Amino acid sequence: MTDNASRETFMKRAIELAANVPQFPFGAVLVDERDGRIVAEGWNQSRLNPAFHGEIDVINNCARLHAGIDWSQLTLYTTAEPCPMCQSAVSWAGIPRVVYGTSIPFLQSLGWWQIDIRAAEIIRRTPFRQCELIGGVLEAECNALFTAARKLAEAR
Repeated sequence: MTDNASRETFMKRAIELAANVPQFPFGAVLVDERDGRIVAEGWNQSRLNPAFHGEIDVINNCARLHAGIDWSQLTLYTTAEPCPMCQSAVSWAGIPRVVYGTSIPFLQSLGWWQIDIRAAEIIRRTPFRQCELIGGVLEAECNALFTAARKLAEAR
């Protein structure tokens, strides 16, 4: 299991990746827990395809780069709590742990479009997989990303 310092290091990388799309700062990394290596990176690509959220992008990148990877050894780090689509993709992939910064309620408080179903509810309703959900890692830093993005949108 990864310690808090390592979690923060991986979340910092997700935050760096989020800078690729400051209007939609959803960055994500997949980490192999066996050796602490980042095996894939991703960020929101919804301008190309509305389903390409950061988590979907990183899962696709991992599948492309590492055919046959053991998904059960991975942890997903993401700047925001996965939406229902993304948490479902995590379940289908068999990723056993998700670490996030910003919560869905915080995003909603800023006016972000979010389906009002929390990641924990998707996990609860997925009896064929187990997934640990760890929220609030570098939460203030992640919240600042989404607050800045909202200000960018309002300035237009």
